[in-house]
Amino acid sequence: MIKRITTLALTCTLCGVITGCVGSRLRPASQSRDRAFITYKAPPAGSTGLRLAVKDLIDIKGEVTSAGSEYLAKNNPPAERDAECLRIARQRGVFIVGKTNVTEFAVSVSGMNAYYGTPKNQLKKGLIPGGSSSGSAVAVASGAADVAFGTDTAGSIRVPAACCGVAGLKTTHGLVSIKGVFPISPKYLDTVGPMAKDITHLVKGMDLLQEGFAGRYAAAVSAKPSGRQIKVGRLYLDGTDSDIDKAVDAAITAAGFKVVRLNKAFVEQWKQAQKDGLTIATADAWQNDQKYTSHRGVSMMTKAVVLMGKIEYETSYADALRRRSVWKRDLDRVLEKVDFIALPTLKSRPPTMPHFARNALFELRVLNSQNTVPVNLAGVPALAMPIPMESAEKEVPVTSLQLIGRRLSEAQLLNAGRIVEARLRDPQPGTTLAAASPPGR
Repeated sequence: MIKRITTLALTCTLCGVITGCVGSRLRPASQSRDRAFITYKAPPAGSTGLRLAVKDLIDIKGEVTSAGSEYLAKNNPPAERDAECLRIARQRGVFIVGKTNVTEFAVSVSGMNAYYGTPKNQLKKGLIPGGSSSGSAVAVASGAADVAFGTDTAGSIRVPAACCGVAGLKTTHGLVSIKGVFPISPKYLDTVGPMAKDITHLVKGMDLLQEGFAGRYAAAVSAKPSGRQIKVGRLYLDGTDSDIDKAVDAAITAAGFKVVRLNKAFVEQWKQAQKDGLTIATADAWQNDQKYTSHRGVSMMTKAVVLMGKIEYETSYADALRRRSVWKRDLDRVLEKVDFIALPTLKSRPPTMPHFARNALFELRVLNSQNTVPVNLAGVPALAMPIPMESAEKEVPVTSLQLIGRRLSEAQLLNAGRIVEARLRDPQPGTTLAAASPPGR
């Protein structure tokens, strides 16, 4: 990670962005006050159907897929057909309210966009929305959409969900087609998943991405209606805000889960997977996006990140790919002993956006707080959901719980999320979330 930070800082210094990344001064008109949307269309008057927002990495027939970039917005032709992941929504006549904002080429995690403007976090003015599915998170947080589709390569659904106080589901790699989705790491990491304010709407979103999902979810609820039937492995990571760890402990204990602490050996395996996943994501972004690095209309920050991928590809990529299968086996062994792994989605509270322009060190600060990348490296699903947090910072009294499951366990994950959500709304008499603490802490 030190090498990665040094390399990016040097690259950005050469590009002139370490002191500020400046995009085009000629921004397009915002399609919504909160800058969640790149294009927006209000539902017909009196409509009561589901409102779906779609991240602007996903093709919608007749619309330009800009991937958050000025260059693509001005030079890409309109999509000739919908992305495959929209097939069920189209068959059911779901109303698509628009395409949501995204960090350029989905390669940064703050959620900031120099061209379209940065979506405004609804939890607290000035906080980053998180990326890259920043607009999708803000769209559901603001109530402009019931469900939003995002993409997740290294945390791009779960990080903005955590920053904005909403729920998001990273799906099993390969479960949902990514045909017609702007590529970052399609062979190894890229996924499409739903975002929503609550578990009920995440289920509706998944039912638009996988045929028969509602039935699978109902079966999962019937099989394990309470937390007493669920065993969770609790993962503790160094550098986590103590208030966030306490909130996660309180939430999983209140849900009634059987909780066991995962050992230090697994913590070390997790750290290596975090490094390897970032290497693959960055190198694959370079392989897919290097053709854009000479164009006007691509920000200097994005160019720097993409060019860093060339270094990762030449020095670390092959080794990271070789270790991928080892990590998948290590994670599978843990998930044979527990139903899910629980940990915070982010190690720290989402930071306030910098007063001046975005810079490389700020992006790295956000990058180092996310606990999401090893999930993508293994190809398994994970749920990020808001939970209460008692702390001095009362203005943002929520953080995010992440639950990781086995391959194709999306229905079971959302059932576990349902149990947590229900307990948070209606705690058992005589208990408080602040007092709850799982064994082994």
